[in-house]
Amino acid sequence: MSRSPRTVRRAPFPGSKNGTRYHVHDLSPMKPETAQSASQENPVRSASKDLTGKTVVIIGAGPAGLTAGYRLLRANRNIRVVVLEESGCVGGISRTVEHNGNRMDIGGHRFFSKDPEVNTMWQELMPLQGKPSFDDIVLGRSISAAPGGPDPEKTDRVMLTRPRVSRIYYKRLFFDYPAKMNWNTLRNIGFLTTFRVAMSYLRAMLRPLPETSLENFYINRFGRRLYTMFFEGYTEKVWGRHPRDISASWGAQRVKGLSITAVLKNVFSKCVPRGRRKVETSLIGEFLYPKYGPGQLWEAVASEIEAMGGKIRLNHRVAQVRTQNGMVREIVCETPAGTVSFEADYVISSMALKDLVGGMNDVPPEIAQIAAGLPYRDFVTIGILVDKLNLRNETKLKTLNDIIPDCWIYVQDTGVRLGRIQVFNNWSPYMLRDPEHSLWIGLEYFCREGDEHWTRTDADWKEFAVSELVRMGILNPDEPVRDYHIEKVKKAYPAYFDTYERIDALTAYLDSFPNLYCIGRNGQHRYNNMDHSMVTAFEAVKHLLAGQPGDRNAIWNVNTEKEYHEEA
Repeated sequence: MSRSPRTVRRAPFPGSKNGTRYHVHDLSPMKPETAQSASQENPVRSASKDLTGKTVVIIGAGPAGLTAGYRLLRANRNIRVVVLEESGCVGGISRTVEHNGNRMDIGGHRFFSKDPEVNTMWQELMPLQGKPSFDDIVLGRSISAAPGGPDPEKTDRVMLTRPRVSRIYYKRLFFDYPAKMNWNTLRNIGFLTTFRVAMSYLRAMLRPLPETSLENFYINRFGRRLYTMFFEGYTEKVWGRHPRDISASWGAQRVKGLSITAVLKNVFSKCVPRGRRKVETSLIGEFLYPKYGPGQLWEAVASEIEAMGGKIRLNHRVAQVRTQNGMVREIVCETPAGTVSFEADYVISSMALKDLVGGMNDVPPEIAQIAAGLPYRDFVTIGILVDKLNLRNETKLKTLNDIIPDCWIYVQDTGVRLGRIQVFNNWSPYMLRDPEHSLWIGLEYFCREGDEHWTRTDADWKEFAVSELVRMGILNPDEPVRDYHIEKVKKAYPAYFDTYERIDALTAYLDSFPNLYCIGRNGQHRYNNMDHSMVTAFEAVKHLLAGQPGDRNAIWNVNTEKEYHEEA
């Protein structure tokens, strides 16, 4: 199908609401009848404790914090909800960043969940598309449209259905991710290496290693040879530690259910009727995605919170968490206008445990030492705008301008620092100002705040990143870079080493404060996906509204089950 070149319609960016800076895309509150219908279906409303007039301070305006505020106000609009956010925008690591008309998804966020409450909330806020998106139209690509759903070409507040394609880039060759036993794999690594991989895996099955480290965890599931090829160097690149020095807990959480055996089961499951299949979530084939990236949904949640009477305070860095008589009583923030304090009846915190405990008074020395020693991994994302890459689309998947179809590309080569590449065109065509004539990619580099890589200037980062793309054969040396943008993310990934092995003592101490709830990725120091962070908020709100002092295992145990995982 032939269409004349055009620029995809873009919503105003940024916007403002009540003096609060948001990056707004069609964020008008839900219609009254929609809100009323949603409230009638609210699973927490019927069993709610009366918190009318109580103040709930929520620390962090990422997925967990915003979900908590949204669910509290849906249960009772007379609760005084105040959300405190250190940065100048909402969404946390799930935000969307706009630069000269092109948008970046910080970290890459697929909307896929096995939890029905999560899916219901997403659909309440952003209904599934009922008509094809721009690239679907141009390519004549069929989609699973929702009857009566909005048209992405006419409406902004809409969730798209996108194909999942992730691959490994290793020695200038593409490998399927997760691995598949197909001709492409055999051709790339050769029959001899394939045989050695198989023997290595068989040896691991017959003589499994004690899972005392992430290294042994991987070897038991993939064999030593495949581990050496695809996991060892990449893991060290991401975490700055060799896998032998990382707890197996990380693998149990992030790679649960995924192994060569799982891959083979998935292959053979194609012969099983669809309704009877059980596919590991690391093997899903499609996902949902907001038209303008993940931040659009969280901007919508923030808009709903304010429409229901909640307050969101940006540029409020929590500096002190004051406790008295076993309760959290006051939150002190540093703002551009000076120090501001908030009295609280309840506190729901998604801030990093290290910073939360660091701001508390009268903390026992052992607990303070555990919190101070919790490690994190930071990263830098570099947006690069070019006309084309030096990579051909050799798949059967149709794409605009026949670019490679990947959402993510994992860079396994240890000769470069680059860890992962995002192709924003494939997340949503609306992420680009001109998706038909430009290619907008995100390059992810893992580092530590303050190290020699974190402190590079933007110009140095651009030159360094481009040089690595050229060295890997991804970009021609004479290809002009039309634009670029740098985003730095602190505490992006909570790590599972150093004092992490003693975290149970820390969580027990925090649970001793009956009006304090810890949720989200950094709030629990757990490498959660976005939907897991939302579920921790669901559970915290349910516990708070129930008005019972019982244990909080349901909050802390989210994402500990062995079968669930949607690999990042």
